[in-house]
Amino acid sequence: MDVFSPDDQVTTQTPYPIYRSSRRAHINDLPPDMDTLPKVFLKGVARWRDRIAMRKKRFGIWQEYTWQECYQHVHDFCLGLVSLGLQRGDKVAIIGENDPEFYWAEIAVHSAGGTTTAIFTDASPQELAYVVNNSESVFLLAHDQEQCDKALELRDQLPNVRKVIYWEERGLWNYNDPWLMSFAVVEKLGQDYAAKHPGAYEQLVAEGKGEDVAIFSYTSGTTSLPKGAMIRHENLLYANSNIEDVAPRYPSDNYVSFSPLAWITEQSLGLTAHLLYGFQVNFPEGPETVQNDIREIAPSTLLFPSRIWEGLARTMQVRLNDSTWINRALFALFLPVAYRIIDREDEGKPIPPHLRFLRLLGEYAVFKPLRDKIGMVHARDAITSGAALSPDVLRFFRAVGVELKSLYGSTEMQVVTMHYPGEVKLATVGVPAPGVEVKIAENNEIRVRSRAVFAGYYGDEKKTAESFDEDGFFKTGDAGYVDKDGHLIYLDRVSDMIELANGESFSPQYIEGRLKFSPYIQDVMAVGGFDMHFVTAIININFESVARWAEKNRIAFTTFVDLSQKPEVYALIKKEVERVNETLPEAARVKKFVILHKTFDADEAELTRTRKLRRRALEQKYGQMLDAMYGDRDEVRVSAEVKYRDGRTGTVETAVRVCTV
Repeated sequence: MDVFSPDDQVTTQTPYPIYRSSRRAHINDLPPDMDTLPKVFLKGVARWRDRIAMRKKRFGIWQEYTWQECYQHVHDFCLGLVSLGLQRGDKVAIIGENDPEFYWAEIAVHSAGGTTTAIFTDASPQELAYVVNNSESVFLLAHDQEQCDKALELRDQLPNVRKVIYWEERGLWNYNDPWLMSFAVVEKLGQDYAAKHPGAYEQLVAEGKGEDVAIFSYTSGTTSLPKGAMIRHENLLYANSNIEDVAPRYPSDNYVSFSPLAWITEQSLGLTAHLLYGFQVNFPEGPETVQNDIREIAPSTLLFPSRIWEGLARTMQVRLNDSTWINRALFALFLPVAYRIIDREDEGKPIPPHLRFLRLLGEYAVFKPLRDKIGMVHARDAITSGAALSPDVLRFFRAVGVELKSLYGSTEMQVVTMHYPGEVKLATVGVPAPGVEVKIAENNEIRVRSRAVFAGYYGDEKKTAESFDEDGFFKTGDAGYVDKDGHLIYLDRVSDMIELANGESFSPQYIEGRLKFSPYIQDVMAVGGFDMHFVTAIININFESVARWAEKNRIAFTTFVDLSQKPEVYALIKKEVERVNETLPEAARVKKFVILHKTFDADEAELTRTRKLRRRALEQKYGQMLDAMYGDRDEVRVSAEVKYRDGRTGTVETAVRVCTV
């Protein structure tokens, strides 16, 4: 088993059992010529010089870049920044979509000894200003006109920013502000600098050390302002090397870079892994084309946040519902067979020959064509991280032939636990990765120690000190426990656990995850507590799915607000709630719910940029609805902004119903 007791090899004096993988970490110490990302990059250039390193789809055509071409862009951009005054230890902020230029810019800044901070593309101007100023960035890389306009609007609030550098020139040709500069112009400055200072780039790279801070990765900010977690080069390299033997990556692999680079998992398993293992990174043309682009690439590795996987599961179910009757019949025939097989696998039971034969028929009749539609025919590693994913979603993907694996980690820790090949358990987030130690402390808090754990919070020594215990374990603030097989069961944030009327603790995320498996539910916030006597829920409908259902059932509606409050829609959602309630303990069942007249919105501070619920803000904002559900009222009046098909907007008064289950 992948568990050991305190007597097995523990040198610490901790009173709690420590769990670690039975597999050793792949490396103990980083060699001096491989201890930073730029050094690893130069090794890759020497090894794979003329191989394709990246592809970017532009105007419908995949443009390819070899390792040598990437080197030239990184070399020139690095020296261009140096000629503009970038010094070792300086910070550079980057906001934009995933593109080759984003990768090149990060490696270039690291080559000069600088630190990069990636910012979510949909960040508001206020959020952008906060991160740029908190990180003390001296340059800002902005993808396009939209991001440059944000920066120009904030110019007086960004006193440290010397230049705003953009790489998408469309729409910016007539901007004559000297504060703005194009990526290509900086590269030209770098070429001129290199002519006067031969060998300067290689010298800068050689001066880097593994303990240098590579990136600031800002936390989600679910309970307070985001904090800049300082991630060293060695943290990123150790995190990837630890899982090399468990989830190997190969130069022949294809990877789609779609998840935001402001997310630590994309920085670690995307950019860092690309430099280490040399696989080809593919950048979709844009968010609206990503599904078709993924199908064209058919990648071997897919890394998405849990909400993307939830959306994919809903999309697949909707497409099946809209398919021909024979496809629906075949799916209804073979899906239960697949479920029976994975349930037996989960329980460690043998698979009878007749079930194997039926699953093989289903593979060719239904499942393989379905995987082809979503670009997963060659997917070897399908990974979910960022937030707990419902076992229902994991079970669904495994049933259709996608071995979706959960990772548990955070901005501060990177990968902590993972599902090893052939050891996927639906209710868990896997076992500790090699080189990682896990212990469960008081209040079921998960604590972690490894060489991948961050260096601390930038500018906040007090918070950093509070985040570690006396044995050097990082206090995650997450609740969980380890089962008899050494698998970690993630529950929720310790602060978000609900104490039920019977005195038991329960996870609202578990309830929410089960409900979101419904194709008709987009988002949920479960609320409860000892003094509230029962659990309630505020539910967002999935407008596309519910609108299709309404049209099929000839239910007329005008707007999102109108559709959400239809009695027929409440009856539909009530069935979904009742379905989930059957799987929950009596005290944890949802007794009342409302369907919100709008969706939760990150721009209204209801969600983080990684789409996690800001529970405290939501409870305060929708306090009237909670009061209505815990009182005797059957509705609550709200004002709602609506947008009509002709582009007009207006405000309507509507009654949000309270439904008793």
